[in-house]
Amino acid sequence: METFSLFLLALSVSVAGLLPFLSTATGGFYVDLIHRDSPLSLSYDSSSTPVSRLRASFHRSRGRAAYFLRATNRTTDIHSKIFPNNYEYLMTISIGTPPIKTLAIVDTGSDLIWLQCTPCNQCYTQLSPLFDPTASSSYNTVPCSDSACTALPQYGDCSSKSNCNYQYSYGDGSYVIGELATETFSFDSIPNQQVNVPNILFGCTHESQGTFDKKGAGLVGLAGGQLSLITQLGDAVKNKFSYCLPPLNNNSITGRINFGTKAVISGPDAVITDLIRSNTENFFFLNLERISVAGDPEAIAFKSYQNGSQEEGNIIIDSGTTLTIIGDDILQSLITKLSTVVKLPQVSDPQGMFSLCFDVSRVERIKDGNIPDITFHFYGAEVVLKPLNAFMNLDERTLCLAMISNAGIGDTSIFGNVAQQNFNIAYDLSAMKLTLEPADCTV
Repeated sequence: METFSLFLLALSVSVAGLLPFLSTATGGFYVDLIHRDSPLSLSYDSSSTPVSRLRASFHRSRGRAAYFLRATNRTTDIHSKIFPNNYEYLMTISIGTPPIKTLAIVDTGSDLIWLQCTPCNQCYTQLSPLFDPTASSSYNTVPCSDSACTALPQYGDCSSKSNCNYQYSYGDGSYVIGELATETFSFDSIPNQQVNVPNILFGCTHESQGTFDKKGAGLVGLAGGQLSLITQLGDAVKNKFSYCLPPLNNNSITGRINFGTKAVISGPDAVITDLIRSNTENFFFLNLERISVAGDPEAIAFKSYQNGSQEEGNIIIDSGTTLTIIGDDILQSLITKLSTVVKLPQVSDPQGMFSLCFDVSRVERIKDGNIPDITFHFYGAEVVLKPLNAFMNLDERTLCLAMISNAGIGDTSIFGNVAQQNFNIAYDLSAMKLTLEPADCTV
């Protein structure tokens, strides 16, 4: 699974209540986003290698799909910088009074936001300091009578205490246990201002176990459920947000996430498709009709819809999953086409994780002439994936297709963040439309 902590917006904070705090950020506010392993990260670990990080991303991507499978069966301008980090993207936030700055994963596939807190006697090792609620004057626990407790995807536990407790588990068996509380969250704004939003509900985790990465410090949920950041900001940001994810191979570059009127994309190369909420209202689905290689008119049909209905979409768009995950028969058809078009020597991934790899040891630079474009034909929108979006370097000699099979993890398909690099991607939750436009996210 993808490693994250979850921050929950309090249901008791109305949009009207947020507006006075957001109005101070006349130019918007921003939070930095970086690679987990970037030197810019608060928990930078110089001992990790690109190969080890890529291997880990494979397992997290499959675990992430299992999490989605399990879950689906159950006017102020705001902006923030985005940092690529170990095949995930992080944004900086501050929590508490006085504010403590930390990093959180940007996640369009989650609503909940949680943070490891002291005391934390049975928790996974975290490099950055744990949040100490006793050191903050604005920290307050949430009682069981609060409506936020019943809004949790996995219902709050009120069996032994008057405070609302939670136990949240994931598809790979990882879990977190803690209590809900309200706290003040702070965001940097432009120019040189800070926006403080009080009474944000978040999970203070006191016990955790599983495949969480020690460099992970938190998560900002941007999915479609009622606890997500974008849902809670609502009319204050016109129900809109956008992001531009810089390439994952450049740890020192920051991107940006925008909220409100700045989250509108209208360039000549922009394409628009429908956003579809799942039956749990937590995830954003798209309708993918077919996939083509190098403009081949004989495209691969993509007809697997959730519950057999086109109205429910067939692929999740998720910023928290690294790799794109598709059906095994579709993947094999894609591999067959690529094997015909790409003239580079094929090699095997020794660990058997990636199905198609090429020897690029004699290629100075990967470009369109070596690797063809792969086009994802969404309903009403053709999204052209360049080599940067469809392939990843396993090592200096090996380039692999950054798409894997969903065999063994149900029918869940995911459009991952590698495919989303160097695109401006805007979500309009009022119109339920997604706009994508090719961009240079490094500037």
